[in-house]
Amino acid sequence: MSAIDRSLSGIRVLDLTRLLPGAYCTQLLADMGADVIKIEEPGTGDYMRWTPPMVDGQSALFNALNRNKRSVALDLKTDKAKHALLRLVETAHVLVEGNRPGVMERLELGWPVLHKRNPRLVMCSITGYGQDGPYAARAGHDLNYMAIAGGLGLNGPRQGPPLPLSVQVADIGGGGLHPAVQILAALVDVERGGGGRWIDASMTDGAVGFLALAFASHAAGDEVARGDQRLTGRYPCYRVYACKGGGYYSVAALEPKFWSALCEALERPDLVDLQYSEEADTHAALEGIFATRTRDQWEEVLSTADACCEPVLDIGEVAAHPQIVARRLLEDVPRGRAPQLGEHTDEVLRELGL
Repeated sequence: MSAIDRSLSGIRVLDLTRLLPGAYCTQLLADMGADVIKIEEPGTGDYMRWTPPMVDGQSALFNALNRNKRSVALDLKTDKAKHALLRLVETAHVLVEGNRPGVMERLELGWPVLHKRNPRLVMCSITGYGQDGPYAARAGHDLNYMAIAGGLGLNGPRQGPPLPLSVQVADIGGGGLHPAVQILAALVDVERGGGGRWIDASMTDGAVGFLALAFASHAAGDEVARGDQRLTGRYPCYRVYACKGGGYYSVAALEPKFWSALCEALERPDLVDLQYSEEADTHAALEGIFATRTRDQWEEVLSTADACCEPVLDIGEVAAHPQIVARRLLEDVPRGRAPQLGEHTDEVLRELGL
C-alpha cells in the first residue's frame, strides 16, 4: 500500500464540519491528496479538539481524524469572515458542512449563494436525518441514528436490552464513507462537463442502507429478531467461542467445505452434518470443545486449517498482527500532522490576496 496517495492532488475541499462524521469524510479525501482546509470557529474550534485523551495539549482523537489538513479560524457570523469564505469557495471544488438544516441559509451561505459564486462547486451537507422530513431539525448522535435505522434493535443477545455498537456505524459509514463516495462521483460528473450539485447526506439514510439484508429477510417473511439472525450466533458455524483462560475465537465457516475443514481440525467428524443446527446440544458441544484450550493454543491448531477461523484480538494486539504489519496499516508514515486551531489562517488568506 502506498504511503502517500495523490489521486486528488489539485482538488480543494473546504471542511466546515465538527466531530467524527465530516472529519472522517474529509480525511479520506485528504489522504488521497486533496487540499482540505478546515474552517473552524475562533477560540473553540472543532469540539473534538478538547476530547480526552490529550496528547501534547491536543486530543488524540482529533489528531486521528484531521491529518493532512490545514486549519483556518473564521467567525462566520461576521461579514469579513463570510467574504473570506466566499473567496475560498471561488477556488474550491468541494464544501462539506455538518450543521442542522437551515443554519447555512441563516448565515447567508446556503446552496444558492455558494452555487452562484462557484457553479462547479460540489456542496455536501451531512446531517443526522437529512434536509427534510419530520426529524430533519432533530438533534442526535450515532446511537440514535442506529436506533431509528433498526441496527441497534438487532444488536445484542436474545434476552436483555440491545447493546450499543462499539464502532460508530452511522457516523463513520453513513456520515463519512457514503458522503465521500457521493462527493467523488459528483467530482467525476463535474469533470465530464456537469454542473455543481448539493449532496444531502443523512447518517440515518446510510445506516438503513447497511441493513439491506435484514430488510430483505423481513420482507420475505423470515423472522429478524435480536440474537436470532443467521450471522449473530444462530448457527454453530458462525459464532464466537470462549476459550480456556478468557480468550475468544471467531468461527465463520459458512460454506460446507470450510465447516468440514473445521470439524476435521477439531477431530469431530460427527459434527459435519450439524453445521446449521439450532439445537442447544450442538452449540454446547462446540462451546465445550473450545473451552478445552486457550486462544493461542487454538491458533496453533487452526491457523493452517482452511476454515475461516481467527482469534479475537484485543485492540492492543492489532498492531503486531502479521497481516496488519504486512499491510502497513498502523505505522508512522510521512503524512501531515493534524493542524493547531487557526494555524494556517494567515497562509490561506494570503493565498487569496486578503
